[in-house]
Amino acid sequence: MRNILLSFFLLFTAISSALAQELTVKSFKLASSDLTAQTQPRKDLNDRNCAVVKVQFVGELTNIEGNVIMPLVKRNNETWVYMPQNTRQMKVITKNYLPLMVTFADYDIERLESNRTYVLTLLINNLQQAQQSQTLTIKYMPTNATVLVDNKMVKGTNGVARTTLPVGQHSFVVACDGYESEEGTVKLKASAPSNLQITLSKEAVAIQQSTVTQPTVAQQPVVQAPIANSDNISIPVKDGISIDMVRVEAGMFTMGATAEMKELYDDERPTHRVTLTNDYYIGKYEVTQALWQTVMGNNPSEFKGDNLPVEQVKWKDCQKFLSKLNRITGKKFRLPSEAEWEYAARGGNKSRGYQYSGSNNLLDVAWYNDNSGRKTHAVGTKQANELGIYDMSGNVYEWCQDWFGKYNSSSQVNPTGANSGSDRVFRGGSWVSNAGNCRSSYRDYITLGGRDSYLGLRLVLSE
Repeated sequence: MRNILLSFFLLFTAISSALAQELTVKSFKLASSDLTAQTQPRKDLNDRNCAVVKVQFVGELTNIEGNVIMPLVKRNNETWVYMPQNTRQMKVITKNYLPLMVTFADYDIERLESNRTYVLTLLINNLQQAQQSQTLTIKYMPTNATVLVDNKMVKGTNGVARTTLPVGQHSFVVACDGYESEEGTVKLKASAPSNLQITLSKEAVAIQQSTVTQPTVAQQPVVQAPIANSDNISIPVKDGISIDMVRVEAGMFTMGATAEMKELYDDERPTHRVTLTNDYYIGKYEVTQALWQTVMGNNPSEFKGDNLPVEQVKWKDCQKFLSKLNRITGKKFRLPSEAEWEYAARGGNKSRGYQYSGSNNLLDVAWYNDNSGRKTHAVGTKQANELGIYDMSGNVYEWCQDWFGKYNSSSQVNPTGANSGSDRVFRGGSWVSNAGNCRSSYRDYITLGGRDSYLGLRLVLSE
């Protein structure tokens, strides 16, 4: 009788322990620099390369159900799942836990894209701990700022954003155009809600010479007005470093996946007419490490070299760089809008309708996956585009000013992207990119805190 009772107790304990735990998603995201889907491809039923989802799980994963091109590939605690483009969800089957349905849109990925690699990380969650949650309230100024908590946007009203989260530590970012962003962490306790009050400071503006009383030589801004009606200008910074810029005349173009573009992605559609009413200057080259070092006094890049493009820079790092550069030069440099970037990449009003920036032969104009040797290269060593601008396809992707948003078919005048969001746009292909990602219409995005060795910037100067 005692043995029967003991066996029943052990069985009840095991069942209770299992019921007290569940399988959950820790994260699901695009691995932009992972080229597995391209270097180890598998075709779908339409003879198109699949996407790869790498499922990371410390446990026994028995099957993946859904739109899967078998077989699964097991690599220690990682399972590679090949799935066709536009797949929206998958079901994960494990030995010891209930099946888990993963809907990609829940993690800001609407659908899978061909030739791209994603990482799905699973963990075992204690339900008793998960049920302990608390409210976080963030009051912020200005009231049109964007609030992100754990890299997800929290919608606010009248300067108040409120969300309920598991007890523990969480990250937050409050950002607004024209203001210095603020980020940090907050620890939620089960005993009481948490409240934050965030007031953003305006970004530093260029110091006007008239407001400075007898500046020293080191403080004296170098001021040089753009040369009237010149297609090329050079603006000195300091220590022999200058910025070469190319004039882009105002004009109209069709933005997005036009007829010459191949291997398109959905976010490049629909095409739409864009009118840019003002001329502007854009950097002839990507910002180099020499220029960044001169302005910032540091060099975050993975691949070191004065004439190599700077990389490993976050969007807000670029804003700090621009603020300091403007104080030094007395100018108003900024990041390009996404429309300004694409118009210049296409060759402006001199465009010949190429798929890439300057040619239909990518080898002529770009350092990319097939020829880069897995590293960046000195700027300006490939062929320029119709306007005389270099490396707008390949070498490093380039930050734009815009929040990422979906296109619509309406004609637009001087568009500046979505009004708010959680991700900023970057453009242009890179040394790790396949050919499709180097097209002039290709667009991508990343969070404010994102940075990598394939991501840099190019300057714009308004007339």
